[in-house]
Formats: sequence, C-alpha cells, structure tokens
Amino acid sequence: MNPPKTYAEWVTAFDALKSRTDDAAVLQAIKKGSIEWQSGVAERFVKKLTDTINSRMNAANERFQRDMNNARGQEGPIVQALLALRKEMIFLTDAINLPAIPEKDRDQYVRLVRSQADGMQRSLEDSAKKDRSGKMSSIVRNHKINAV
Repeated sequence: MNPPKTYAEWVTAFDALKSRTDDAAVLQAIKKGSIEWQSGVAERFVKKLTDTINSRMNAANERFQRDMNNARGQEGPIVQALLALRKEMIFLTDAINLPAIPEKDRDQYVRLVRSQADGMQRSLEDSAKKDRSGKMSSIVRNHKINAV
C-alpha cells in the first residue's frame, strides 16, 4: 500500500485498517502518509480515523469477551486473551499517532486510546476482586492491558 496523500486515499487506508487487512502494511503506509490539514478535510479525516479506531476497539473487546468465556477459568487462555487485548491496544495507540496530524491534536487522540485502555484495566481489576482465591486479580495485575 502506498502512503495516502488525498482524503480519498486516507479513507481507503482507514477502511483497510478497520477490516484488519494487512495491519503491518497499512500501518507502515499511514505512518508515511500526509494530508493538507485544512478546515473541512481535517474534521472529516479525524472523524473517519476515530470511527476506525473505535470500531477496532469494539471488535477487540468483543474478541476478548469471547476468549474469556471460552477460557473457562483456565489461566493459560485467560493470559492469552489479556495479551491479545494488550497487543491490540498498543497497535491502536500506534495507529492513531499519525505524523500527518498536528502534534497537539495527535497527543489528544493518543490520550483517548490510553484512557480507554486504563478504563478497561480498572474494570478488569474490579471484576477480578470477586474471585475470592485472588488468582484472577493476580493474573489481571500481572498481564495489564494498558501497558502501552
């Protein structure tokens, strides 16, 4: 994939990112992409980017829930589910941190993804407290998803 330069090319790249089509190639291309940051285009660009990231986050959360249901309390599958979610959150943090976006705006979007990861981690830790053995709390604390 070539680095996107026009809004239409960015939309195509974001669609590929949303559909998980060759994440490595898409990430490499969008990191090298550029766009004329002007009113109108910037707003549409940011909306498409945040919609894409939100879609990926929702899909990651759904995969995580499914993996946790399938884990049936077994430590290995629980750890794998946590690490897969962490990997996705790291990827999304990297994907939203685009040089094409002015730095002051870029920092704000990165903070949003990190904040979401922090909230998910807090929720997992709160849920794990219900396990009287302490095993789940230990697993969740030792395999944080917000380690981005």
